[in-house]
Amino acid sequence: MKDEDDFKLDNEIFILRQYHFHAPSENRINGKAFPLEAHFVHASASGEVAVIAVMFELGDENKALEHLLSILPTHINKVVSLGEKTDLSALFPADRHYYRYSGSLTTPPCTEGLRWLVMKETVTLSANQLAKIKNALANANNRPIQPINGRLIVE
Repeated sequence: MKDEDDFKLDNEIFILRQYHFHAPSENRINGKAFPLEAHFVHASASGEVAVIAVMFELGDENKALEHLLSILPTHINKVVSLGEKTDLSALFPADRHYYRYSGSLTTPPCTEGLRWLVMKETVTLSANQLAKIKNALANANNRPIQPINGRLIVE
């Protein structure tokens, strides 16, 4: 991966379209769930979709989350502008190795055929940061773990 705004995969360039968070995580690594997961949703010019997932564990405060937390909407479903270009690279682990599988969107219409890249390494956030995110979400917003259904997970 070149950087988090765009990257090349299977000879296609994928451009970041949006990102969001799920608490708790929707993916597991070796059976382990995480308190927070970020999804960076990318699309190619041909309409193909690839999602990079990053798991968060409780630990040190994550400085990269501070700007995002400072502008969280105060009302449900209110859209806010970031106001400035945000450097997302600090939301990713230093080690960029990942698990890959073919799956679906985790929100309706749950479209199949997405390329999922789940980062093997995690990043941290503080308990206070997690509490702010959970408060903003009001409820858990994760899709339950789905059966593998013959999907192959590639390292």
